[in-house]
Amino acid sequence: MYAKSPIVGSPSQLYDLLLEASTKMPIADNYDGSYLTFKSVNGLVFAIDLLVAGFSTVWLDQAYWQRAIASRPETSVKAYLFGGIAWYGIPFSFATIMGLGCAALTSSPQFPTYPSPLTAAQNGAGLSSPATAIALLGKGGAGLMLLLLFMAVTSSTSAELIAVSSLLTFDVYKTYIRPKATSNELVRISHLGIVIYALGLATFCAILNAVNVNLTWLLTVLGVIVGGASIPNGLILLWPRMSTLAAILAPWMGLSFGMIAWFVTTSKRSGVISVTTTGDAINAVAGNIASWAGGALVAVVVTYIAPHKFTSDDPVFVARVNKINGVSGTPPNEKETALSAGGDVETALDHSSSTEKPPISSPADSNTLYGDQPSSSEPAKVVPTGNHVVDFLEAKHIEPMDPVLVKRGTRLAVWFNVAFLCIAIVLVPFTLFGSDYLFSRSFFTGWCVVSFMWCWVSMTICVIWPVWESRKALYMITKGLLGDMTGKGHTT
Repeated sequence: MYAKSPIVGSPSQLYDLLLEASTKMPIADNYDGSYLTFKSVNGLVFAIDLLVAGFSTVWLDQAYWQRAIASRPETSVKAYLFGGIAWYGIPFSFATIMGLGCAALTSSPQFPTYPSPLTAAQNGAGLSSPATAIALLGKGGAGLMLLLLFMAVTSSTSAELIAVSSLLTFDVYKTYIRPKATSNELVRISHLGIVIYALGLATFCAILNAVNVNLTWLLTVLGVIVGGASIPNGLILLWPRMSTLAAILAPWMGLSFGMIAWFVTTSKRSGVISVTTTGDAINAVAGNIASWAGGALVAVVVTYIAPHKFTSDDPVFVARVNKINGVSGTPPNEKETALSAGGDVETALDHSSSTEKPPISSPADSNTLYGDQPSSSEPAKVVPTGNHVVDFLEAKHIEPMDPVLVKRGTRLAVWFNVAFLCIAIVLVPFTLFGSDYLFSRSFFTGWCVVSFMWCWVSMTICVIWPVWESRKALYMITKGLLGDMTGKGHTT
């Protein structure tokens, strides 16, 4: 796009093409109809829709939770921060190249729909990026876009399949249906969960396609559906006073507020409720805000009205709370001895249970639900899950978090998020929005250069850095493989 393309070839040429597009295809709600401005009313409204949807899905997506739980608490904060930096290259760099590129290349004979621009339906279906790739690279561009989409979809779908399967297996089947299920039985249920969710997901997508619901519609209204649960879910972790009734009631009340505001606004503004009118960004923003704010408001109000938190004297529940808070355990050296001497996890667990500290009688007695229990240097008591692999890993590796590292990670996360909020969400966009600024040639060139550099930063974080961090392990693996292939490998 910026260097060797015979159609564009430089940011300056792209700037000229966008000036031409602003004259031939002006955007009604943009300042001066230009593509080179931040002052876009529809753009601002759509940004609010995406903010609610993105914030909510990150808080509620089980795949994110599983990655966080599987990571070391002391290092997961940095991992998520760098992951966010890498991801930002998608809306920043990719949108600059493919989104603006689509508008700029519409007048090119190489554009797939030349001389006509893409229709609203084609844009809503997300075809602007493939059209740009085809105009720049021909059939090869289409193939690269297909490969990119295939990798993105398979990666995200794989994570969701595993996440939903885990929920069905451990949070539904083992918790409510068969608490004493064996390891082999849980594996079968896990596989069945993957099949069920895959079929359900495929069927749901086919239904959406049949009723002409496209990706843009889904992103626009997603916050209406899930926004009510995002802040209550966060308050469960971050606000010790969050009550049980508030946690249950707030998401559903937020959803109700959002749906009512969405449909009433659509009916009053558009006169009819249909796929097209409900997908209007302004109609949807009313539902997004109502759902998001409604869930948060109900969570706070209900907590003060009904502050009761669930407690139980059930030994299983008490053991689970002890395990989460790390208040009951056995000295590490004794557990290691049991593991090495017994040779299996059952022996280790029996040895651990014979030397454990007396557990608390109920969560309320020690305030462990509120994090008031002093951290211990001993590993948490292992509560068998029925899965021998999981039990062994927990017995071998569970340790309390280092309070110093936890405090440092919390401080880093808070300051980074505050800085990102102030700069990337408030200062830059609203300064450009409020000043009626049209990008100059030099400003636009700088914008393109920074976005291009961000692509390389993302690539470095996702591709080069993991290889560098794993260089010792990769060296040992390669050495072992070569040794096996040449017959010089060592057996242990």
